[in-house]
Amino acid sequence: MLIYHFGTRDGLLREVLGRARARQVEVFTELLRARPDEAYTATLDRAWSAMTGPQGQPYLRMFTRLHDSAGEPLWPGFRRAATTDWLAPLEDGMRTLGRPELGTVVLAVIRGLLVDLDATGDADRTSRAFRAFLATVRG
Repeated sequence: MLIYHFGTRDGLLREVLGRARARQVEVFTELLRARPDEAYTATLDRAWSAMTGPQGQPYLRMFTRLHDSAGEPLWPGFRRAATTDWLAPLEDGMRTLGRPELGTVVLAVIRGLLVDLDATGDADRTSRAFRAFLATVRG
């Protein structure tokens, strides 16, 4: 029955992943949205906690595997989209600090620390590193 609706097993997986990805983009974009009553570094700190905590972990577990080259046949272009999706909200947020060009740097730090967290499971160390990065941005 599923093959009838989706054509192939990969078609079913793409549909499930596509819907989960749309939810992730919605949730994480809201987390990264600049708020007029909050310093953007505080927004980033809260977003990091949510992304690496119970709210974000299911998305990270699901999509981390698609970042390597093995995921490319299932979702061509995923790695590019999974990068560019976050640039606009990060640039907008960093614009509130007068530094929109640092959106790419913030994204690189977040992604690097997420890879580290996935590899080591050391949430305390990676969170301390992210907060040290935020202190640098503030300073």
